[in-house]
Amino acid sequence: MTKSELIAQLAAENPHLRQPDVELIVATIFDEITAALARGDRVELRGFGAFSAKRRDARTGRNPRTGAAVPVAGKAVPYFKPGKELRERINGASGGGGGAAPPRKAAQAPVRAPATVE
Repeated sequence: MTKSELIAQLAAENPHLRQPDVELIVATIFDEITAALARGDRVELRGFGAFSAKRRDARTGRNPRTGAAVPVAGKAVPYFKPGKELRERINGASGGGGGAAPPRKAAQAPVRAPATVE
């Protein structure tokens, strides 16, 4: 779902609100979450999840084209941890999650055409 789809759906579900008002509400919520993360605060929405900023230390990376070492500065990256209620709603109320993950298929080598001899 895109931001514009979210606004359209909220406006349709709340006919007493004008679309520009819904746009302002959605933009304000996103702006406040972003501003809190920029300040280093944590944003917790009960039943939904928590947004926080995790710090990544400076490191030495590699230029994929040349292989040369490149310094990568430390930075903060946004992190979202879903709440219990959100996980339960996604996985179904029957408790479908929580068990072991299904087994993964083994990776197979690509099949190559046989070489022709002339």
